[in-house]
Amino acid sequence: MGGIDWGDAPTWVAGAFAAVAAYYARGTMKSQQKQIEEQRHFIAEQSLNLALERAQLSAAAEDRKWEQARQISMKAWIQGGRFDRATGQTEGPRVWSAEVLNGSPVAIWAIHLCFVPADQDAAGPGLEANPEGRFRHSLAASEKEYLFSAPAPLAVLERNRPVLHFRDDGGVEWALNEYGKLTEKSGDCQCPAAQV
Repeated sequence: MGGIDWGDAPTWVAGAFAAVAAYYARGTMKSQQKQIEEQRHFIAEQSLNLALERAQLSAAAEDRKWEQARQISMKAWIQGGRFDRATGQTEGPRVWSAEVLNGSPVAIWAIHLCFVPADQDAAGPGLEANPEGRFRHSLAASEKEYLFSAPAPLAVLERNRPVLHFRDDGGVEWALNEYGKLTEKSGDCQCPAAQV
């Protein structure tokens, strides 16, 4: 029986270099994996930052969209009729009057006064508006306009409430009721027929 043949020196040297190369290759792979993980983390942070910036820009754009519309106001009241001294009551036809003020720095367009049943917001049958007194093409900055309904008995007026429709400088359609509730609308206002 003889001893173990350990090979020759060149084989040992080649084996040692291969082991060292494998060790460094493993270190390089770990370093690259770490860099890839750091890049993934960086990309995730950047994506989150972009999403937050996009949300801020969207909120700012929404605020700008509502800014002009919030500066439009309407005061509405019922007026007219005649006072009967015998009964102590006002009788005869009356009208809804509405004072519209454009408090914004630019004009509003397609100003349209509709009258809708008190139990609805802006649709369904309502009081006929006076054609001469319910529409205006535009209203300049800081300008005031008076719009009104067709004459009607008080009971009809009380059942039908004024809603102002207008388009802002950005082309957005809005509806503003007598209580100051502002809503964005889609499409033109169609004033309904009278509800008596």
